Amino acid sequence: MSLAAAGTQETPEIRPRRKFEGHTDLVTDVIHLPGEQQIITSSFDNSLRVWNVQSGKQIVNEWRCGASRIALSPDGQKIVGGDWDGGLKVWDTNTSKVIAEWTGHTHYVKSVCWSRDGGRVMSGSEDRTARVWDVESEKTVLAIETGLSTMEAVIYSPDMTMIGTGGDSKDLKQFIKIWDAKTGKLITNLKGHTEKVYCLAWTADGSTLISGSRDCSIRTWNATTWQQIHVLTGHTSVVCGIAISPNGPILASASWDNTVRLWNLENGLPIGLPLQHPDSVQCVSFSTNGKLLATGCWDKNAYSWDISGIVEKASLLNQNVS
Repeated sequence: MSLAAAGTQETPEIRPRRKFEGHTDLVTDVIHLPGEQQIITSSFDNSLRVWNVQSGKQIVNEWRCGASRIALSPDGQKIVGGDWDGGLKVWDTNTSKVIAEWTGHTHYVKSVCWSRDGGRVMSGSEDRTARVWDVESEKTVLAIETGLSTMEAVIYSPDMTMIGTGGDSKDLKQFIKIWDAKTGKLITNLKGHTEKVYCLAWTADGSTLISGSRDCSIRTWNATTWQQIHVLTGHTSVVCGIAISPNGPILASASWDNTVRLWNLENGLPIGLPLQHPDSVQCVSFSTNGKLLATGCWDKNAYSWDISGIVEKASLLNQNVS
């Protein structure tokens, strides 16, 4: 029996473990902080909030800002977020204080990510540019005119040699572009999606790029040949958030069809039943041990989900197959 079949037939419906209530507008991003005890959420209500995973309670005063997408540094000590006015802010996770503010973009910053070594931050903006920031000097070291009509996603390759950008384009063959991280020169366009790309993720070994789109599909790409590997279908609306588990080849995807789905990246097949939400789901994050998911929803709440049973079953099945 396949991993997908076993997960769907033998795994009961999973219900939320905790609900995190307090935001006054939709939750736009969610991150697990180190130690498995806290998550942080961002919202269109212009706040970041830190929550206790066990109790579901907010544990510090919210951080006021316009950031809709946030990213945690590799050492877990800093969070970067993009603002409505085109600026970026960096917070110390221990003190909740802003420790740096960067300016350069001229419109809303919609995507941010850290380089694996923590020395660089990448940002993508509605001004159609991707910028690379040196964390120490706080200066832009590379600016790429992407040619996309809207920017939704930016990501570093794990080895920091490439940059991926995703968004919308008048040219239906240019929703994902790959760039040289040193020179900013275009390497390739990835052709397959038929509508705007909202999210990108890179596997830890750098071998595979993953994308989610308005066309309701998730696609995986060989990061050496740039050939499409799998098309993951099942969502019935926009796929706007994806996350890769630290435990094995498991992908989580968030969609405006009110679900989060889990997938086996090795064969592109679904694992278990969709995680049902009361409204569109905007974002998803794995805990560092891979046993919990956190999701952010348009109903103004975040949720946590215990997926340890699915993770263990997937691991056992993969061992049996190998």
